Amino acid sequence: MKLKPNKKLGQNFLIDKNIIKNIAESVPIDGQTEILEIGAGTGNLTEFLINKKPKKIYLVEKDKKLFDVLKSKFENKIEIFNEDILKFSRSDLLSSNSIIFGNLPYNISSQILTKFVFNIDKFKFKTLIFMFQKELADRIIANVNTSSYGRLSILCNWKFDVEKAFEISPNSFYPKPKIKSTLLIFKLKNKIFNFEDPKSLEIITNIFFNQRRKKIKKQFNYLFKNDLEIINKLNLDLNLRPQNLTPETYFKLAKELEKLRN
Repeated sequence: MKLKPNKKLGQNFLIDKNIIKNIAESVPIDGQTEILEIGAGTGNLTEFLINKKPKKIYLVEKDKKLFDVLKSKFENKIEIFNEDILKFSRSDLLSSNSIIFGNLPYNISSQILTKFVFNIDKFKFKTLIFMFQKELADRIIANVNTSSYGRLSILCNWKFDVEKAFEISPNSFYPKPKIKSTLLIFKLKNKIFNFEDPKSLEIITNIFFNQRRKKIKKQFNYLFKNDLEIINKLNLDLNLRPQNLTPETYFKLAKELEKLRN
């Protein structure tokens, strides 16, 4: 019986075996690698990952019907959890050698991504391999001074070197979505800008990009009361717009905000 995807959960099953093979081979996997796969669906990618003989494979699948299918299909070859990944808390399963795969539901893909951005200290891993709708992927990898550059570009730049692997046609899925998808590879940076409270970076990027077409003067004054010391220290031009500031400038602004909040 052909399983019917659940629209409410944003399910689109990847069925193109060549694409699945390319995803499984996008990073090296060996006997020391633990794998976490998010939303394994009918297990098409899981089969390829099992053949790579990793140390362990964990699946997180929210859909109970798919959970039962996966459990029956792979039995003792995997460990599977019938949970929502946004609420999943088994950080003890992973190590600094782990790889996390995900054909993410479009409706919550940015939430899943930010979960791992802000919880690296809890969820140990070395690489994320996530599939997004192309428009969102373009925003994640966007460079400063471009129209797609924004909050997600900055948050991801903070922790990761992000590489675009390839685009995926709607024809590779069942049911066929209306848009293209993109596979991105996120590799942890060796050196990460340090915050005592990363929430400061969330606040800064939310406020600045809430009015992305406006000059940053208003947002800066709202947060820092026209503090000339910070303006001079960071060499800020308040006539610029949010997309004109580099990620490093946002990190430094967040650090100044952190000092104020403390």
